[in-house]
Amino acid sequence: MNATHISSEEQGEQGSNDEADAPSEEPAFSKDEIFHLLQNERRRMVLRYLRGTEGPVRMRDIAEQVAAWEHDTTVEELTSTQRQRVYIPLYQSHLTKLDEAGVIDYQQNRGIVERKPLADRVDTYLELEPTDEPSAETGTDGAHWGDYYIGATVVGYVVLLGAVMELPFTSFLSGIGLSALILILYTVLTIGWNIN
Repeated sequence: MNATHISSEEQGEQGSNDEADAPSEEPAFSKDEIFHLLQNERRRMVLRYLRGTEGPVRMRDIAEQVAAWEHDTTVEELTSTQRQRVYIPLYQSHLTKLDEAGVIDYQQNRGIVERKPLADRVDTYLELEPTDEPSAETGTDGAHWGDYYIGATVVGYVVLLGAVMELPFTSFLSGIGLSALILILYTVLTIGWNIN
C-alpha cells in the first residue's frame, strides 16, 4: 500500500494550531463505544490503511485503497463507480465518526486524514488478518492438538476392544482400571492443551 503523505507546506499553519488546541488526555472509551465504532467494515479498513502510515495522507488515497480491498482488486483496476461508491460514504460519514471519536484527525474541507495515537488502543480490538503470523500459528497449533485427541481416542478404543476380547495386554485391567486409564489420558491432554 502506497500512502501519499502530505508535505508540511500543504498542511500550512494548521499543524501548529492543532498542537496548541489538542487535549492533553485521550478521551475515555468504553468497550461498547469501541465495538460500535468498529462495527462498520469500511471504518476498520480505514484504520488498517492508516496503520502503515506516518503523518497526514489524502482522503482520496484511503478511499481508493478501501475500494480496492472491497472489490478484491488493485487501485489501478478500479472503475470510477467503484471509487465513488466508497468515497462518498467515507467523506460524509465514516471518517467523521472516526474523527469525533478521536482516533483520526480528519480535515474534511482539505481532504486530509491523519492517524492519532488513540488508534493504537482501538487496533487491539481489531482481528488479525488471516496472513498474520499469530493466526497461522494458532491454526497449526489447533490441528496439532486435534491430532493428539484423535490419537488418544484410537488408543482408548484399542485398549477397550482388547479388554472386551480378553487380549493378554489388557486382561490385567478391570473395568474400573480401564475407565481410569482412559480418563487419565484425556485429563493429561486437556491440561496440556490449556497450558499451551
